[in-house]
Amino acid sequence: QVPVVQSEGGSVQTGGSLRLSCTISVYKHLTKCMGWFRQYPGKSREGVAAISTSTGTTDYADSVVGRFTISQENDGNTVYLQMNNLKPEDTAMYYCAVDPRPREPCGVRAAFYPTWGEGTQVTVSS
Repeated sequence: QVPVVQSEGGSVQTGGSLRLSCTISVYKHLTKCMGWFRQYPGKSREGVAAISTSTGTTDYADSVVGRFTISQENDGNTVYLQMNNLKPEDTAMYYCAVDPRPREPCGVRAAFYPTWGEGTQVTVSS
């Protein structure tokens, strides 16, 4: 069973919206941190947003504040990334990740998260 399953991404025009989802089959009964990250070709993964499944506290990268929203289902095993007002610079491979070690705030440092999804492509055209 794949531990982290992501929805498909998509292609939109500038100003459009997409919603990504991520469902985990591990750490299901633990309070944890779940996050979204993205990676540009040839670059390291960068944090986008994170959420504490116990408190709902969220963290965002400065570049997405006011445009992206991370949320979760009540069971804390599915998270969403609602992306609005998308820009061409949001084009990247997006990854969902989970860290079973609860902390506040969760933070968006990729090194904190040991378990990753396979990624999904988001493309924003101008």
